[in-house]
Amino acid sequence: MIVDFKHHQSAHCENGVASNLLINQGLPISEPMAFGLGSGLFYVYLPFVKVNHAPAISYRPLPGLIFNRLAKRLGLKVKRIKFSNRVKAQQVLEQKIAEGIPCGLQVGVYHLPYFPEEYRFHFNAHNLVVYGKEGDNFLVSDPVMEITTTLTPAELERVRFAQGAFAPKGQIYYPIELPQSIDWEVAIRKAIKKTCTDMLAPVPIVGVKGMRMVARAIVKWPKKVGVPKANHYLAQMVRMQEEIGTGGGGFRFIYAAFLQEAGNKIGNTRLIDLSKEMTTIGDSWRDFAVNAARVYKKRKNGEDVYIALSKELMSLADREEQFFKKLKRAI
Repeated sequence: MIVDFKHHQSAHCENGVASNLLINQGLPISEPMAFGLGSGLFYVYLPFVKVNHAPAISYRPLPGLIFNRLAKRLGLKVKRIKFSNRVKAQQVLEQKIAEGIPCGLQVGVYHLPYFPEEYRFHFNAHNLVVYGKEGDNFLVSDPVMEITTTLTPAELERVRFAQGAFAPKGQIYYPIELPQSIDWEVAIRKAIKKTCTDMLAPVPIVGVKGMRMVARAIVKWPKKVGVPKANHYLAQMVRMQEEIGTGGGGFRFIYAAFLQEAGNKIGNTRLIDLSKEMTTIGDSWRDFAVNAARVYKKRKNGEDVYIALSKELMSLADREEQFFKKLKRAI
């Protein structure tokens, strides 16, 4: 069965899946609005958790939280199911497709055959939509890809039950009830307030404090773990910031687009002004990524390069602290 599903490419997987699922059910919502209403902008440093043999650094909250928060603020209901049995997982997915219900899935990217080789690594927080079957193959709308694709049952099962950190456990999710009306101003204000609270949290590993903790760690990495491993840590940081479906700048550009759309939607010109400031901060995050890449690609050497990166990240933390204080006052 093939469900009538329109594919829209996006910058990030979970935002794109949320937007695509809702658009296809008659609730038009852009990717930036989905991301912003889900309070998707975040920063956390988890030195005690290793992803791809490097300390975990995330620019977004845990998988599923963006869509769950979006649903709560809009007043829609989402069904989520995880599985321990692989056969049952496929049966339920096929049943939903037969009912004409496109499903969001959390998967691992390492074994996705349509992903370019350089983007495949052990990362289990990717999201896509399965919207039908053609013969034995599943029809897939991966929002970070330009066009739809297909996966065999074996290929889909493999990525649905990938092992490691944030193992997806065959998870599927889909909207089951849409709201009759939406108070956009209330939803937007609650979402922005949550993001400000997260980024200004008095916790050493979270938000701007987490950024400062990473800045201090960068200087220590070469002596603590050796230059090759320190450079691997930098490469992993940049990969999470720029390449893992963030739209660049660790989601700052998507969040700036959200602030602009939100400001126009509720008539708050201060949000529109702040969207421009967030864009410039995103530009600086990209500059940081370029400078870090020069180090781990060995185009810059010496102890001072790590000190320079540390100072650059410290400056970003200072700017973001002031930004989120202003954003909090603006709502």
